[in-house]
Amino acid sequence: MLEMLINPRKAERHPWELFFVGAFYASVSLLLVNWIFAQDAVLSKYAGVLVVTFTVMFSMPFIYYTIKLEEKRITRDKTSFSLLKEHERAILAFMWLFVGFVVAFSIWYTVLSSTATFKAQIETYCLINRPTSYNECVKQYGLREAGGPSAFLTNKERLFLIFTNNMYVLLFTLLFSLLFGAGVIFVLAWNATVISAAVVIFTKSQLSGLPMGIMRYMIHGIPEIASYFTVALAGGMVSVAVIKHEAGTEKFWEILQDSLNLIIVAVVVLFLAALIEVFITPALF
Repeated sequence: MLEMLINPRKAERHPWELFFVGAFYASVSLLLVNWIFAQDAVLSKYAGVLVVTFTVMFSMPFIYYTIKLEEKRITRDKTSFSLLKEHERAILAFMWLFVGFVVAFSIWYTVLSSTATFKAQIETYCLINRPTSYNECVKQYGLREAGGPSAFLTNKERLFLIFTNNMYVLLFTLLFSLLFGAGVIFVLAWNATVISAAVVIFTKSQLSGLPMGIMRYMIHGIPEIASYFTVALAGGMVSVAVIKHEAGTEKFWEILQDSLNLIIVAVVVLFLAALIEVFITPALF
């Protein structure tokens, strides 16, 4: 019932509504894990993954049917540009869903005043941002204290590190979408929880600072996640076409061409996001 709150066709007409759907799914997922599994000696250690799992369960039907809808739109009489414009509505709907995840996770992480639910996300944040002092980072942020200095890297080194890491996620997203279709939502929901943990760390768990923290990470996060969703849509359409036994047909080659165009656009956007993260975000915050 909860997983079918909104129809994909309606979502593309009013994509902003997905913000509230995403916020609702994230809130229900986190509260369920916090209430049901928090007292379990074993499962409580994996609360961060369980939150992502519940979020995926709620979101999976919407993602799957949206990808099917986009695959049906590919016809011979449409140019690549017109197809990209049509896919834009689906990507926009996915983005609002993702932003809803980030906002809800950030608020609940701050309100609940507990690092247990996001322990895995904090460790991931430290692994990316404080690789040379990982243990100290986990300990400090786990205790909700202000962090110490991070390892010094030049802007070129940071750009290379960030872009290569993001390309790894992009390729992983493409692989997931090809193998599991809508299953790629797991990668994206996980990224939403990691960004939320980063937001709360930046704001030092102050609820009043969340708007600024979310803005800081969304400046480069929106184009970055948009590139992931674009690749997810590209791989998902190919996956759906294979499921429908269209492999080898003329339409299948049209889908491959359209998907390749989407992947190229995604890589360009991802590089722009890395430039923003290295040169623009630090200057503003």
